[in-house]
Amino acid sequence: MNSSLPPIYFFYPKDAWHEDMPMVADQYWYYHVEGKVTFGMYSSIIQTYLHLKEAGFPCELVTKIPAEGIIIAHRRSFPFHLRPNSKQLFVCYKANYDFHPYAQLHIVLNPQEPKSVYTHQFIPHWRQTGLIPRDAARGDRFENIAYFGLPWNLAPELRGEQWQNQLKELGLSWRIVEPEHWNDYRDIDAVVAVRDFKRQDFTHKPALKLYNAWHAHIPAVLGRENPFQAERQNDLDYIEVISPEQTLLALKRLRDDSELRRAMVERGKIRAEATKPAQLTQEWQGFLKEVAVPTYQRWRSAPELKHNIYFLRRYIVLRLRELQERGGKQLLDEWLSRKSKATS
Repeated sequence: MNSSLPPIYFFYPKDAWHEDMPMVADQYWYYHVEGKVTFGMYSSIIQTYLHLKEAGFPCELVTKIPAEGIIIAHRRSFPFHLRPNSKQLFVCYKANYDFHPYAQLHIVLNPQEPKSVYTHQFIPHWRQTGLIPRDAARGDRFENIAYFGLPWNLAPELRGEQWQNQLKELGLSWRIVEPEHWNDYRDIDAVVAVRDFKRQDFTHKPALKLYNAWHAHIPAVLGRENPFQAERQNDLDYIEVISPEQTLLALKRLRDDSELRRAMVERGKIRAEATKPAQLTQEWQGFLKEVAVPTYQRWRSAPELKHNIYFLRRYIVLRLRELQERGGKQLLDEWLSRKSKATS
């Protein structure tokens, strides 16, 4: 380790390890086991570690939580009630989950994450590893429309045969890309990604599908969702839609306006600069040096009483949240019970 920095560890538990995981930062890999965090934990922890290591930043990958140092871990790999000792700083990669009750710092993937008692910093998600952009030889062809993601995260209106037929009428083909090809945009002319046409509050989600479209040099048609809106600076960043009908109109517009497509692609190339691996590696280094290290030093030098007060406050917040959730469920159950009796 660099003597000017405290020990910095990326914790990846043994039970989530997989023998095929690449130890090269930008090599594509996907692996999923139902009920376990595998790919998500890899992209957040091991990929970050690899980018930093390749940049010469002093850090270490471990499969056991060290007794001392700055420890970065995915939310689901930090035991829920684990508290840092006087020589540990927990940096929790929050991902799609709740804040860890006792971690001193959190990394969030959306700049609009609501303010709370939990100290957090936004760092964008890494773009797709091993990403292969659209083949420039396709020129102005506009034929293949795709969704890159898990099918159940796509709005139901865009999963069925009716949607495919509507695109065929526009002279377009539709594809839900399989996970093993999520890095390959060579023959794709535009992406569509809508989780839900009615909801937009996805503050725990990153704008990853938008980042990938920018890096892949293709226009994106996206739902009215918080993570995308947080990144939007002008109308060329992506086309926002709030219904299947609007989605069809957006694709028809792109089909008929090659100048718009070219403008969106050029705009995307500019926006992609902020999420290039080299840029995000610098952001991580800045966070660790300027935020994590000073926080670690303050924690280590704080008296035991201050640590105890910190844990007590966090415990109270945890209990209050549990009571609110329990109370909300009880009120809902009572209301449903009364409604059922009134209609019987």
